[in-house]
Amino acid sequence: MSKLSRREFVYMMAVLGAAPVFANSHTRMIDTTNKLEDYYKLKPFGNARFMHMTDSHAQLLPVYFREPSVNLGFHGNFGKPPHIVGDRLLDYYGIKGNKRLEYAYSCVNFEKHAEAMGRTGGFAQIKTVVDFLRKSYGEDKTLLMDGGDTWQGSWTALQTRGKDMVGAMNLLGVDVAVGHWEFTYEAKEVLENAKALNAEFLAQNVMVKEDALFEGTAEAYDEDTGHAFKPYTIKKMGNARVAVIGQAFPYTTIANPQRFIPDWTFSINDDGMQELVDEVREEEKPDAVIVLSHNGYDTDKKMAEVVTGIDFIMGGHTHDGVPEAYPVKNEGGVTYVCNAGSNGKFLNVLDLDIQNGKVVDHKFTLLPIFSDLVPEDPSMKKYIEDVRAPFKKDLDRVIATTEDTLFRRGNFNGSWDQIICDALMDVKGADISLSPGFRWGTSVMPGQDITFDDLATQTAMTYPETYARDISGKDIKLILEDVADNLFNPDPFYQQGGDMVRTGGISYKIDPTASMGNRISNITLTKNGHKLDPSKSYKVAGWSTVGAKSPGEPVWETVETYLKNVKHIANLKVDTPDIVGIKGNPGIV
Repeated sequence: MSKLSRREFVYMMAVLGAAPVFANSHTRMIDTTNKLEDYYKLKPFGNARFMHMTDSHAQLLPVYFREPSVNLGFHGNFGKPPHIVGDRLLDYYGIKGNKRLEYAYSCVNFEKHAEAMGRTGGFAQIKTVVDFLRKSYGEDKTLLMDGGDTWQGSWTALQTRGKDMVGAMNLLGVDVAVGHWEFTYEAKEVLENAKALNAEFLAQNVMVKEDALFEGTAEAYDEDTGHAFKPYTIKKMGNARVAVIGQAFPYTTIANPQRFIPDWTFSINDDGMQELVDEVREEEKPDAVIVLSHNGYDTDKKMAEVVTGIDFIMGGHTHDGVPEAYPVKNEGGVTYVCNAGSNGKFLNVLDLDIQNGKVVDHKFTLLPIFSDLVPEDPSMKKYIEDVRAPFKKDLDRVIATTEDTLFRRGNFNGSWDQIICDALMDVKGADISLSPGFRWGTSVMPGQDITFDDLATQTAMTYPETYARDISGKDIKLILEDVADNLFNPDPFYQQGGDMVRTGGISYKIDPTASMGNRISNITLTKNGHKLDPSKSYKVAGWSTVGAKSPGEPVWETVETYLKNVKHIANLKVDTPDIVGIKGNPGIV
């Protein structure tokens, strides 16, 4: 079906109708007016406006961010957003040839577009757009929501324990927030940051353990229900009353260390969500129910199928920039699922027409933040400069240079991941390396210096310690199988939203459509082509252990040592598995 027929997408297309035409890849802008309204002139619609950003990963400055060339979907999500990439995505949405949208939503011609249009995002630019959209619509009718993964992902965030991002969110004017990597600080720090945050920090699916409540080692927002945080809020937006329910990442204590937050439990809690929606509908009688979620896109779609009474799910976690509000049918009607990408690259704008106690119409826009089109807000610019000043010497330190585009996002190894894997093997003297399939991390363009700031966007976290230990070939296969199931499980409620573990020193075959335990085969050592022996032990280097703290140095030290020795990255060989079972899949270029 032609997606141009979708009204909300046509609305988004019209936003950039005045964007300048590029004569060639070396021309940044031609005959622009530098008036914000020329590029972000959303015509007012309805009577309640929601702005939504997510997964900024502490990127205060504009960034380069390459969208994935591999984002595979299977079973019920085969060929559906966000599992459509490259030219197929452009064809699906009918935007091929629109250079601005091609650059924003796809990996197509990434280097060419990046050279012409520069970086995207930046909190000083986002504040300018947010303030403009608030003022032009009506501040009393506008709500700004942050979908989480905001306090982690940069050196300044790590050094301030997320406090720099709390200040940025306050200056931006965030009203409601949820979390995931926020919970990778210690519980005391999370609570301090949530208290310092002007926004309401919500989570209907984070509970305090009963023994912690009984022993008095942890407090709850509501001791009767056990909620660690406020589960929902009611917001007055003009003449409308809207309920916003918070959904934290449900697998936090599996994907990240529980040792930092020992008294809290996390779950999808879809039954609890249904009970809460019913309760809110009955007792509060809101005109609309919005879920601010960090489930991940496919998980949000399943939640929209099994829970009724939600109007919109504004989602995050999987970093998917989807330029439509995706309709999901359920027993109660339709719930729309939205996602706002990552790294400050996009701002979702959802305008609702609320009449007689319900939503009768809407317009949705996934608004790209092009840094070359948006002037910086002076107050946010100064805040960012002040935050970075104490660390500037480290941040600006040049480690190496590159001729290759360095990126991470994709189901399998990216070039940044390969550098980390190569560094682990080289510095640790290992046969094999394993690196988590994180989706956070920005891109570095060819010809650009690699600074410590760039390295920190790939590694700055609270459990960065490295290890080198002997692991059997049998257990290496089990690790690969376990992560593959997290990524490709047919049931989205069992997917944890990351990508495949990154590997160095081995190649393998993967069939994502196979059953659990049968996806991985033909594991071979790249140095000699020998097959991995299940009974033999291999020296494996890695980092970011969840269960217990590893004994080695932080991974950024390992990678910096390696890059200083290499000095220049050129013709980097990225270990990509042999993927089978993907014929005709539009989720791979």
